[in-house]
Amino acid sequence: MKETNCIFCKIANGEIPSKTLYEDDNFRIILDLGPATKGHALILPKEHYANLFELPEETAGEAMKVAKKMADKMMKRLGCEGLNVVQNNGEMAGQTVFHFHMHLIPRYRTDGQSIGWKPQEVSQEELGKIYEQICQ
Repeated sequence: MKETNCIFCKIANGEIPSKTLYEDDNFRIILDLGPATKGHALILPKEHYANLFELPEETAGEAMKVAKKMADKMMKRLGCEGLNVVQNNGEMAGQTVFHFHMHLIPRYRTDGQSIGWKPQEVSQEELGKIYEQICQ
């Protein structure tokens, strides 16, 4: 199913031109128009899913396979020294377009980017409570 007002649906299905790096029946990978680094790409499913929670398990698995294939190619062809695979869910997590997508961000020693977080301190007791909350 596609959303008529979703820009990523339109790009993924070829209605809006893009620099397509890869395409198959289910996905299109494009260069990001606002890249974090040289070669920053987006993996877009052709069907509309707002986020990871709506994505069927089979499609999620295929997205990772496509990500690996493209990441391998980027590492070889771009000469990057690393690569971030980023996927945000919800506004609080930084999602700005509500069509599931994954970012492939090649990393270079001098790219000036910092994708990460500040680790917090947590006690074993707190970890235990969180574990119980999730697993019980």
